[in-house]
Amino acid sequence: MRISRGSTLSLRAVALAYLTLLLLLPVGVVFVRTFEHGFSAAWGWITTPAAISAFWLTLTMAAIAVPLNTIFGIGCALVLVRGKGRGRAILDSLIDLPFVVSPVIVGLALTLVYGTDGWLHLHGIIYAPPGMALATVFVSLPFVVREVAPVLREVGDEQEQAAATLGASSWQTFWRITLPSIRWGVAYGVVLTTARALGEIGAVLVVSSNVAGSTLTLPLLVYQRDAQIGAQTVNGAYAAATELAVMSLIVLLAMTMLKPRRDK
Repeated sequence: MRISRGSTLSLRAVALAYLTLLLLLPVGVVFVRTFEHGFSAAWGWITTPAAISAFWLTLTMAAIAVPLNTIFGIGCALVLVRGKGRGRAILDSLIDLPFVVSPVIVGLALTLVYGTDGWLHLHGIIYAPPGMALATVFVSLPFVVREVAPVLREVGDEQEQAAATLGASSWQTFWRITLPSIRWGVAYGVVLTTARALGEIGAVLVVSSNVAGSTLTLPLLVYQRDAQIGAQTVNGAYAAATELAVMSLIVLLAMTMLKPRRDK
């Protein structure tokens, strides 16, 4: 079906207006409100002890979730694509669970299982950094799997079979053939996992005690400051939101740079 030039331009204008109203305008307002009292005021809010602690805790959560989900994602993708067991369909469905279940429900489920009064009666997990890490790992789990599995299907297993015929072990085949062939899919999945881990708030909010300096991530700091009454705390929320937005833009830049390589 052919689309006229006028219709194409109209569709582009509608898409641009839609993105402007829902994305560019709100983000732009946040940046403007952050610096309306000057850079020094915004810098003061970003460098408070609570903000610095939240920044490092956010990076820590990502540093825990990303490697774990990368290892799991590669292994799971290999099972789904190369495996021959009957449970692959069930595993394939379970992988998408974090996409369809509300993060709040995820946090509640973790509390019911790992909480002090939960099924396992564990102490020091829920309302502490370990519980926050569990929540972050869960919500960011599917991305590496969903990026690597299609690449594995596309490259096929002919080279792996040839390596096995020549006497290569499974580990040698993985490191020298499989991993190099899926490296850009892995990299893109890592970037998506990082973005999800940095911005998670729903599940983490449920399992965090929301104490500044110990269990407050940047998204939670924005939420806490915005909920407080007073213009000064709202300005602090804008500053923290801008810091988080800059981190997201860095991740977006990495995605943009990796996408052409992934699509090759």
